[in-house]
Amino acid sequence: MAKGLDVGTMNLISAQQEGAETVFVQQRNSFVEIEYSDMAEQMLSRSDVLHIRKDDKVYVVGDDALNFANIFNEETRRPMQHGILSSEESSAIPMIKLITEQVVGQPNHPGERLYFSSPADPIDSNLSTLYHEKTLESMLGDMGYETEPINEGMAVIYSELANHNFTGLGVSFGAGMTNVCLSYYAVPVMKFSIARGGDWIDEQAAQATGTPVDKVTSIKEDDFELDFRTDVGGVEGALAIYYENLLDYVIENIAHEVDEEDVEEDLDVPVVVTGGTSSPRGFEKLFEDHLRDASIPFSISEVQSVDEPLYSVARGALVAARSDEEQEEGETGGRQAQESPAED
Repeated sequence: MAKGLDVGTMNLISAQQEGAETVFVQQRNSFVEIEYSDMAEQMLSRSDVLHIRKDDKVYVVGDDALNFANIFNEETRRPMQHGILSSEESSAIPMIKLITEQVVGQPNHPGERLYFSSPADPIDSNLSTLYHEKTLESMLGDMGYETEPINEGMAVIYSELANHNFTGLGVSFGAGMTNVCLSYYAVPVMKFSIARGGDWIDEQAAQATGTPVDKVTSIKEDDFELDFRTDVGGVEGALAIYYENLLDYVIENIAHEVDEEDVEEDLDVPVVVTGGTSSPRGFEKLFEDHLRDASIPFSISEVQSVDEPLYSVARGALVAARSDEEQEEGETGGRQAQESPAED
């Protein structure tokens, strides 16, 4: 057995194989603080709302946090910001630990292999991912897993481009960051992240329209469509404007990094776009139109999206973990066969 884990700013998602099916477990990576009372504690426990008590406060965690935030007109708090653990949130580590335990559960056996996603250092920010990566590695190791970080963009390629020999450009539009990886036969040629994603869109749209950020997030996740027929001035119109701006920004940086890395011009590769921020209808077509208009020195054979973009990174992490585990088992079996005495 092995597991994959997508450690996202907006969601934590695990993946594991059960028979012929891949099973996903998901929790929103957020929490909200409410005043403690005996009655509130009893009601939360009876309703199976994920929460913890600390002194005179109760923290509602995961999927229920957004519901509570909207009811009480509060803003949710996040253990992560810009794709990594938040340095501004004092409760970041205990909260993400609680959510992670709910998502991945205990290992099926001691030392079970678990690959977790980690972003590349952003090229447009001085943020470092090292502390984030090592903290998660230690936390998951304490739970009993044998862990390995995997670049988020590479996880997309493992998940979606097996039919192309793991060759292509994977772009994961997350909440905190956008991760990009160009791979050639499963070898990363170029990988980087950009410190903008779905949260940036929500924050800009909220500021432009005077709407609470959590309300903007709810609107975006509730059948929002990139059709550009929305009335100017509303939240959906603002979302469309900032979606298009983000795509231009990402593609501009892809073109710049391709030039910097001196990527072979004769390449003809597929592009796959995933991540929760890519979920709105019309996203794939808009991205393809903007990408084909850009000056990129290699050819794009196709731009493809996936049926469940939210699960791509977790699925890719699982593919890598299972491959690693199977290789290790094969090597162990080979050594055992060599060490066994030949029968007379």
